[in-house]
Amino acid sequence: MEENKVQPGLFEKGGKFGFLHSTVDAFDTFLRVPGTVTRKGAHVRDSVDLKRVMILVVIALVPSALFGMWNVGYQHNLATGATTGFWGTFFYGFLKVLPLFIVSYLVGLFIEFAGAQIKGEEVNEGYLVSGFLIPLIVPVDTPLWTLAIAVAFAVLFGKEVFGGTGMNFLNPALLTRAFLFFSYPSKMSGSETWISLGKGQMIDGATGATPLSFIGDGFDALTGASVQYGTSFMDFFLGTIPGSVGETSVVAILIGAVILLWTGVASWKIMCSSVIGALLVGWIGNVCGATDIPAYYHLVLGGFAFGTVFMATDPVTSAQTECGKWIYGFLIGALCVTVRLWNPGYPEGMMLAILLMNTFAPLIDYCVTDSAIRRRAKKVKVA
Repeated sequence: MEENKVQPGLFEKGGKFGFLHSTVDAFDTFLRVPGTVTRKGAHVRDSVDLKRVMILVVIALVPSALFGMWNVGYQHNLATGATTGFWGTFFYGFLKVLPLFIVSYLVGLFIEFAGAQIKGEEVNEGYLVSGFLIPLIVPVDTPLWTLAIAVAFAVLFGKEVFGGTGMNFLNPALLTRAFLFFSYPSKMSGSETWISLGKGQMIDGATGATPLSFIGDGFDALTGASVQYGTSFMDFFLGTIPGSVGETSVVAILIGAVILLWTGVASWKIMCSSVIGALLVGWIGNVCGATDIPAYYHLVLGGFAFGTVFMATDPVTSAQTECGKWIYGFLIGALCVTVRLWNPGYPEGMMLAILLMNTFAPLIDYCVTDSAIRRRAKKVKVA
């Protein structure tokens, strides 16, 4: 008698709608981890998996996102002369930033799901973080169509072609920002991109430029040049200045840093070495007379703090060896300030520094590992 065969489920492989297995599985396991276990071999059992790590990073990003939404409304009020309460200011920014999140997730997840379906693999949770990061590192008035193209490029050519989550050597969020900057410079520069004006008009004497753009034009932002916002260290530290949505408030970023360090998700070595590299080059710039800006100001200007905490520490694209993390972080901080001080055409520098060091991270790890092997070989030979 022929044995009864177990029929596959409707959405399981071999079922009627088995071609949708990856998509259905992604939604089914979005908020939970399946109760499956390995059957063969020796494996380390740990409660930490990719899903939990990604969610922790998203939680760490929430303070920056919330402050960024409020700051968008605050800068709008300053530029137009409007007066609204706290919640009115916040909800204006929320409604302006929300479309950026929607486009980022819709385009990125569509490509992720389509890729998983074509390859017959599970949908990875890696884009949960990338999709949340992208709206925080672009100007609030970035055209949505350009953002959609940039996200598609970054996910396809910066991630999927290398094998997906865990295989990419460039940070997808930063690649999106770089694509926007070099492909649509007119849409990513100028005062109008940093301030959401809506239907109002900017008041006389106000400016939507960031402090770094003043520095890039040879203007000392520390002398109080703008009537729109203060230019003290505390103003930069709190984040009440124009800039990318989530990059202005160092306070909110530090809250995220504490969460990442406390949970062990990010490397404190990369963060510390990045700060050391920035301070050293900033000090050299002061000694050489290249700038009058104190070195420590670079830690609160532009995207340095955000990049150091959330971008440079990406476990996939950063150095993996412990010594390599010190070298990797130091070079990021040093290159960032070098670009700011000696490249008047581009006053930021953090994005390019991290992307460049993403490229050299494998080489750094190789040199560190090879050096360690040579030292041990010499010890064995002497013994």
